[in-house]
Amino acid sequence: MAATSSSKITYVSLALMTAAAVISLRGLPMMAKEELTMFFYIGFATFLYLIPASLVAAELGSAFSNKGGGVYTWIKAAYGSRMGFLAIWLQWIQNVVWYPTVLAFAAACIGYTIGKPELANNGTFVGVFSIIIYWLATLLAFKGTDLISKVTSYGFVVGTVIPGVVIILIAIVYILKGDEIQFLHPQENVASIVKEVDGRLHPRLFPFIGGVGDIAFLAGILLLFAGVEVHAVHAQELDNPQKDFPKSVLLAGIIIFALFTFGSLAVATVLPYDQIDLQAGLMEAFRVIFTKVGVPWATSIIGILAAFGVLAGVTSWISGPSRGLLWTAKEGVLPPFWSKTNANGVQVNILIVQGCIVTILSSLYFFMDNVSVAFFLLSALTIGLYLIMYLMMYAAGIKLRYTEPDLPRTYKVPGGNAGMWFFAGIGFVATLFSFVVAFFPPTQLPVGSPASYVAMVAGGTVIFVAIPLIIAKKPHTHL
Repeated sequence: MAATSSSKITYVSLALMTAAAVISLRGLPMMAKEELTMFFYIGFATFLYLIPASLVAAELGSAFSNKGGGVYTWIKAAYGSRMGFLAIWLQWIQNVVWYPTVLAFAAACIGYTIGKPELANNGTFVGVFSIIIYWLATLLAFKGTDLISKVTSYGFVVGTVIPGVVIILIAIVYILKGDEIQFLHPQENVASIVKEVDGRLHPRLFPFIGGVGDIAFLAGILLLFAGVEVHAVHAQELDNPQKDFPKSVLLAGIIIFALFTFGSLAVATVLPYDQIDLQAGLMEAFRVIFTKVGVPWATSIIGILAAFGVLAGVTSWISGPSRGLLWTAKEGVLPPFWSKTNANGVQVNILIVQGCIVTILSSLYFFMDNVSVAFFLLSALTIGLYLIMYLMMYAAGIKLRYTEPDLPRTYKVPGGNAGMWFFAGIGFVATLFSFVVAFFPPTQLPVGSPASYVAMVAGGTVIFVAIPLIIAKKPHTHL
């Protein structure tokens, strides 16, 4: 059904919503941890993942903008309703698994805000904080897309763009003052990012790969660039969906690349390798530089802004994949329980169910000794699930060029069918490679038993993929 005038959003708002869904400042320390080799990972993620995903999602989004449903509708058109349901389920469930990781970063921000940075690695605090903030975001989501659009747009600018720009600017000031650029003077002999020449350590531009574990961070970094397609479900709320959706995707892509690249480099400039923590690395960079310039109180302000940015990002994601899941419920793929909405048209029962799952997953912080390991474990499980959906999206983009050649596409991947094969093919291969890498424990983290790590990631992936296939087998009454 077409959106009413009161629910219209601009392509700039949708771009900001998309960027808010993709960008989280929590990812800057993860990339900064790779120091100068980050350019290898950013280049891989941008040219082999972000660009192909943006182009294919833009074409599919413009082609099906009047139908809604996002990836469910796209993949259903190519491979049937069961595969469409699997795709939207994976987009939804990976998102549910992702919430505790980004909320843990917000917990670290608050720890620094109140002058207790040690709370960033306190599992009990991180777990409780994550649960409370998630349910607050859920209550906001109950108010509908209009409020979500405002919260995510303003929250993204205030809580993500501003802190991101600030860390870049203070890194420039740091360099101009003549302070030591940390990534040019490595102190830690970590083979994957430094090399020893004549007894001195030098930064690598290309990571040393002695095993798959050395590039396992690739999976986590790739996750940072995922999500350009998530708000395709809102395309029909644009004034001119077929033209405005591709424009919003392009604008979002530019913002994503700029903030991630320069923000990560800024963190690596200020912090020595051994001080870059996946949870608190960004806030520690702010604390160090603000203390050096005599304004330590500014750390608290940035902490509040960054935490607000996380809330905006979480709220943005709540409105996307779960909306697509509601679409499948209305088509009878899910039982009637899942299709319940409130007066604002919000999928109430779906949001409550995902809130319960997030609560359970956030409790993992209560039991794992190392918060960073729990953080990355959840990230690895998240990206494994999400990449399966992307494999399906690329395959659908190619197939629909042949099965639906006359489908109106205001935006098309350039180069005709060969162009679609090229971009979707590159995206498919890069995604498949990253999917395999996600199952290997990273050498940069003390994961404990590698076998247990692999078992948890692989087991979680199998379970979450099997559930929708089982559900989709059973017929449900159409509403």
